[in-house]
Amino acid sequence: MAVEPLSQKEVEDRLAELPGWSLDGDRITRSYRLESHFAAAALVVHIAQVQDELDHHSDLTLGYHTVSLSVHTHSAGGAITDKDLALARRVEDIAPGHGAN
Repeated sequence: MAVEPLSQKEVEDRLAELPGWSLDGDRITRSYRLESHFAAAALVVHIAQVQDELDHHSDLTLGYHTVSLSVHTHSAGGAITDKDLALARRVEDIAPGHGAN
């Protein structure tokens, strides 16, 4: 089943429901700050688990006290799709449990 790109307005409307997420070119992005490197690493592992469950993977960067994500859908020509926003929502749901802000 093909994944359809979302319009610019659809992306903007959906991002309004995801505080901290923004549009950066052809991707949606978000960075989280955590209390320690260990907490950041734990969040990365949890995000990796979610990505495997959704079979949709972001560029995921671990910093000293930070975790950053950047995502779009390769199979839709690098456009933003429902898959990207579903991943963002799931990450938003788990991040507070790791102390991320």
